[in-house]
Amino acid sequence: MDLHDEQEKILVSACLAGRHCRYDGKEKGISLIAQLVEEGKMIPVCPESAGGLMIPREPSEIRGDKVFSRTGEDVTAQYRLGAQRCLKVCQLHHCRIAVLKAKSPSCGKGLVHNGRFDGGLVEGDGIFTQLLKEHGITVLTEDEFLQEYGK
Repeated sequence: MDLHDEQEKILVSACLAGRHCRYDGKEKGISLIAQLVEEGKMIPVCPESAGGLMIPREPSEIRGDKVFSRTGEDVTAQYRLGAQRCLKVCQLHHCRIAVLKAKSPSCGKGLVHNGRFDGGLVEGDGIFTQLLKEHGITVLTEDEFLQEYGK
């Protein structure tokens, strides 16, 4: 990945760009990412918002192959719809790389919350991460991105 290549766009979780779209209405902005979005090098998306979920909303976690809110509502369809819509954005901009929010039920890579809403983690990927990987997109967490490019 070349951050100086004007042609190469990188998809990024909108919350990492400073957008207030997380379940709690907050953001997890990282200044380097916000700068790259401002420069047009990164394209921000929020699969949960794209799937029609409100801001703020109940937190959700993956259990098996479904996603449930803390109150027990099955929100899998919204997560899948948002993932499909954001995949289209990724393809439209010819992104080959995505930097996504770790542990998220949409964007997590390698570890996600365990579905018990107790802060525990299990191995696995979020719904959007799974879809991107199926389409050959390289996914990095924000920590992996910063380790490589945040110097």
